[in-house]
Amino acid sequence: MIAGNVAWSGIAATDLLLVGRLGAEAVAAGALAINLFNALLIFGLGLVTAAAPLIASERGRRRHSVRDVRRTVHQTLRAAAFFVLPAWLILWHCEAILRAMGQEPDLAREAGHLMRGMQWALLPFLCFTTLRNFISALERPLWGLIIMLLAIPFNVLVGWALIFGHLGLPALGLLGAGIASTLSSTFLFLGLLTVILVDRRFRRYRLMGRFWTRDRDRQRAVWTLGLPIAITLGLEVTVFNASAFLMGLIDRESLAAHAVAIQIASLVFMVPMGIGQAATVRVGVAYGRADPAAIGRAGWLALIVGTGFAMAAALMLVLIPRPLVSIFLDVHDPANLATANLAVSFLAVAALFQLVDAAQAVGAGVLRGIQDTKVPMIFALFGYWIIGIGVGALLAFPMGLHGVGIWFGLAAGLGTVAILLIARWSLRDRLGLVLR
Repeated sequence: MIAGNVAWSGIAATDLLLVGRLGAEAVAAGALAINLFNALLIFGLGLVTAAAPLIASERGRRRHSVRDVRRTVHQTLRAAAFFVLPAWLILWHCEAILRAMGQEPDLAREAGHLMRGMQWALLPFLCFTTLRNFISALERPLWGLIIMLLAIPFNVLVGWALIFGHLGLPALGLLGAGIASTLSSTFLFLGLLTVILVDRRFRRYRLMGRFWTRDRDRQRAVWTLGLPIAITLGLEVTVFNASAFLMGLIDRESLAAHAVAIQIASLVFMVPMGIGQAATVRVGVAYGRADPAAIGRAGWLALIVGTGFAMAAALMLVLIPRPLVSIFLDVHDPANLATANLAVSFLAVAALFQLVDAAQAVGAGVLRGIQDTKVPMIFALFGYWIIGIGVGALLAFPMGLHGVGIWFGLAAGLGTVAILLIARWSLRDRLGLVLR
């Protein structure tokens, strides 16, 4: 699961490298389109994430359950289809939305071109994620990683051909980049679907059988569990968008340094995020068996491993911040000196940030395993926005800490959420979250 998260980062990185060859204006337009696309994608990913704890719980109740697992996959795919219809309508009007938000008309128009090709990637990627959650809940996530690794060169080849006009294809620029994203997402979905239909370990679930059968109870379960996860992820993503906006109010150097520091922190975060995903499955299986002791062992082990890794990562950020920044910036260029120094100072705070971010990510994962998502959503709203943005804005502007203050605010918000989630996990028996 961890490697799969890193592989997806590789796909996103190749997109950025290819678009970067079109020039700075193309990168800016691409960033606008991708931010809008990602806002809806993250919400959809939260919705289909419900499949993992539901399937894990079903396997805990009956190890060789086939029908219930198949029903959950079917209803999650249907939920994804219901979600993308209004999402596509929103993305189709990308240019108008960006203009209404005050973006430059030329950038909004170019972003609209990219979106016309990219918006169709939403459905196949959500379907791929649902199937990946299915095989992960069966504790066989390797095929998801293999397909994602194969998608990286596929994405590079198709993007190179469509953007720049190779292999007999027209040069479509940003529109070509969008089409390449859709084709790569379709490759992911069809590749994993083929494996599931061929591999005997998955074939017995007959995922293509009785697909159109209505199941209101299971559909309701997917939305009841998935909607709070979607809102929680949306709150987390938008708080980082808001922090970037606050950085932009300071100066360009702070905004650029923030982008570099966030990129480094995000890559490190892939590991605790993967641990949290694995914990959802392990805790979910024990929850389905109604085994409180196994639930506790799986959850606490995940928290220990996740925070242990974060401690090592925090030490790295403290000891070698400048070499890490040099991956993204030429630190020897005098023009980049101010940005590089700011990024180094942000990474010093990011050491604390990593500890609490890992704890809250794994904490959310273990609670999802026992199908507890509504109260964690409230924790996220309070911690991310009231504490995180509130403290960050207070430290940055009235107290004069500027960009470092915003990072301390983010750390405070994530720390608040982490404490609340772990406290709720510790009190799960008293709160009646685990049935004996």
